Amino acid sequence: MSKKKPLLTIAVTALMLFSMFFGAGNLIFPPMLGVEAGTSFTPAIIGFLSTGVLLPILAIVAIAISGNDMRDLASRGGVFFGVVFSVVAYLSIGAFYALPRTGAVSFETAFQPLTGWDTLTASAAFNFCFFGVALLLAWNPTAIVDNLGKVLTPVLLALLLVLVVIALRTFDGVAGAPAEKYADAPLAAGLLEGYLTMDSIASLAFGIIVISTLKHSSFPTGSALVRGTILAGVGAGAILGVIYVALGYIGQIIPDPSRYDNGAGLLADAAHLAMGFPGQLVFGLIVLLACLSTAVGLIAATSEFFTSLLPRVSYKMWAVIFAVMSFAMATMGLDTVLAIAAPIIGFIYPPAITLIFVTLIEPLARRWVTFHWAFRLAIWVSVVWSALITFDGLGWGSSIIDPLISWAPLHDVTLGWVLPTLAAFLVGVGIDAVARRRLHAASTA
Repeated sequence: MSKKKPLLTIAVTALMLFSMFFGAGNLIFPPMLGVEAGTSFTPAIIGFLSTGVLLPILAIVAIAISGNDMRDLASRGGVFFGVVFSVVAYLSIGAFYALPRTGAVSFETAFQPLTGWDTLTASAAFNFCFFGVALLLAWNPTAIVDNLGKVLTPVLLALLLVLVVIALRTFDGVAGAPAEKYADAPLAAGLLEGYLTMDSIASLAFGIIVISTLKHSSFPTGSALVRGTILAGVGAGAILGVIYVALGYIGQIIPDPSRYDNGAGLLADAAHLAMGFPGQLVFGLIVLLACLSTAVGLIAATSEFFTSLLPRVSYKMWAVIFAVMSFAMATMGLDTVLAIAAPIIGFIYPPAITLIFVTLIEPLARRWVTFHWAFRLAIWVSVVWSALITFDGLGWGSSIIDPLISWAPLHDVTLGWVLPTLAAFLVGVGIDAVARRRLHAASTA
């Protein structure tokens, strides 16, 4: 293997990973942050980048350290947790939520505004073509890095560059006063916005694609594979960060920003104001490519996971199953699906973040303690606390649950699970340290 080939492979893999991350939600969050943060944009975007970019990168690093996929990582909380958490996570960000959403958003944001077609027949035809192309691009998992990293992503980045450069050269507005949630604590508000992108769970799913891509490119297992995975994650995160800042700044300088209540409408207007009808085409293509690349990544990652879980069903059969399911749900509408999936995703996010951070901390503490209860106590407290938060949010037993959890710091911003989980982790570390000392004493007696 030449010295240049690994670097080129990592660069293309980073582009692939960026394109899988960068869906429609990632496109429309930053412009609205730019509008709502106003003069507090700098601390707000720093907060957003911390949880919307840094946290997903750390998740990729955690996958690289732990093994091959999310199940390897989650199994540190026990075999049962490893299977159940992984299945729920893959389904909730895949065929039951994010995957059909890519088709629905593409139709509503990119196709329907340009054509004016808004019928069930039009939706069915569009989504049939959309998921057919996504299935075709994901058909051979070893070719995804070429399909995304070498083809779709460069086109997507070129279109984004055109939109950003022309918009920045055209608009000369000034930032307004920050909205209420950004007025007092813009950094915390930005942190929460990035947290709500849910990209950390997606990165746990996409980790299997990154690792399998590098292995297919002859990266040896061990430290070289870990370094390659980390570099690909950092590269994808760097591109994400630059794009987020640029899109957020468009929200700062677009004329009369206060009239917008969503990022899709803002960017569509920005493209039209800057370039006229060609700008609408550019924006439509950006949305379409962003959603398509995410759909390809989700089909591939979910199919690879379920193939490893149930190997009697082939990768291609799983890919067809998930593509057909997504086509059906995207065509019929997502209101019911989203109502079910959103609480599930909110529920699994705290244990996902807990897994990431405990996995990253473990190598630093390995000299003094071997984590066992540190994983289990932290994970299960995060699971229980997250379940209580979810039930409370749905209004199930709120009169009993709310007094139990409302005392926790950061409860008002849905982060009340953090302190109890940290306390459980420290208790687990203490138990593991005592167990290791006893084992050492017994071995030297």
